[in-house]
Amino acid sequence: MIIKSAEFICSNTQISKLPPPVKPEYAFIGRSNVGKSSLINMMMQKKGLAKTSQTPGKTQLINHFLINDNWYIVDLPGYGYARASKSKKADWDKFIHTYLDKRESLQCVMVLIDSRLEPQKIDLEFCNWLGEKGLSFVMVFTKADKQSATKTDINVAKFKKALMETFEEVPQYFVTSAETQLGGDDILSFISRINQQFVIPEFNG
Repeated sequence: MIIKSAEFICSNTQISKLPPPVKPEYAFIGRSNVGKSSLINMMMQKKGLAKTSQTPGKTQLINHFLINDNWYIVDLPGYGYARASKSKKADWDKFIHTYLDKRESLQCVMVLIDSRLEPQKIDLEFCNWLGEKGLSFVMVFTKADKQSATKTDINVAKFKKALMETFEEVPQYFVTSAETQLGGDDILSFISRINQQFVIPEFNG
């Protein structure tokens, strides 16, 4: 897929104000500081599209980016960042879970996982929640340039093994690096295949 255009459309904290669900959407989510903005910018070949930050927990809204006037990348708040108050965190969780569970045009959730780490409980719990809801997701292992390919492979294998305790089949996964551009084209090809089969959902809009 060639990216001809990528533009920021809107930020929201209200499900009711999201764009009409008439184009396919792909949600990107992961623990705070997993490299989400850097990955989105790399895939879109546009440096400042998603705002990168040294401060974890910066994305606190649902951000819609329209790609090629045809589909959306949806940048979701990171989960598991401790500096937010409990009530604010609960609000975010409810908001994000409602979006993921109820959004008619959501095609797939991209769960970003730091490839340098052993399986983290919070990532596994989130994948299990998606599985329980019957939501389609893939795993995107980030920051692969920060270590050897062997170490990445070991951590990916450990994560898959941990998921097999609750899943009959482990979802597809991608290994990526925003620095070396590894994996970006693979994800875009995956999205392109799904887009070709997209049918506008019936919704009460």
